[in-house]
Amino acid sequence: MDITQGVKTDVKTDVKTPNGMIRPNTFRVVAGPCTVESYEQFAAGAKAVKEAGFEYVRGGAFKPRTSPYSFQGLGEEGLKIMSEVSGELGLKVVTEVMDPYDIEMVMEHAQILQIGARNMANFSLLRRVGEAIAGSDHGVLLKRGLSATVEEWILAAEYVTSAGGDNVVLCERGIRTFETSTRFTLDLSAVIVAKRLTDLPVIVDPSHAAGRRDLVVPLSKAAVAAEADGLMVESHHDPQEAFCDGEQALPIEVLLGLKGVLQPFASAMGREVI
Repeated sequence: MDITQGVKTDVKTDVKTPNGMIRPNTFRVVAGPCTVESYEQFAAGAKAVKEAGFEYVRGGAFKPRTSPYSFQGLGEEGLKIMSEVSGELGLKVVTEVMDPYDIEMVMEHAQILQIGARNMANFSLLRRVGEAIAGSDHGVLLKRGLSATVEEWILAAEYVTSAGGDNVVLCERGIRTFETSTRFTLDLSAVIVAKRLTDLPVIVDPSHAAGRRDLVVPLSKAAVAAEADGLMVESHHDPQEAFCDGEQALPIEVLLGLKGVLQPFASAMGREVI
């Protein structure tokens, strides 16, 4: 089957990119904790992101969890914490929106609205987000579904773009395979294929793919070589005490050195880590 069948390759996403998130000849790094646990916790994580030399901080206020008994996030309180801390530090916020009714509220506090892997095929949510960000400076970060093909991933993005939201960044976060040594299997070939089929920028989330922090930096280096436009990594000031996904979060000392570690690889690709 020809993978290009049914996939448009002329989406006009090069007109504008979200708040300058993806710039020519750069490699964008988004970092921060999996979830907002408290003001103090998020402030510590965001300050580390700033000190590491990055401009975008991630954090979850609404958390889709496999178990209904797991921590689900602080909701609106978490959004307010992210907004206050990022405003003080001059950072931009990337956070997930799960419910169409929450879109406007999330837009008040975040610049980039993340659509998680579990919601990649939530077409009502995709359309609503596209309509909401149309004509604004907000952007969408669309994660690939756990078992989605590249074609399905790109077509999901077109639900957003066809509704008027041209600020879309794709995010490869690993797919479910038979392999059990990692949480998911990071599909770097999909990054290259997606960039051949559309002008949408593509970043990589090695934290969720690996599920273990010792693999995050090596996978990040590989993402640079695979022509990705950036990374989204999880970091925490105290990973052992994190409410969720602490085992895949980079400790602060590793985050602070990440730009220096990646820059030689980025330079070889004609890019600057930002």
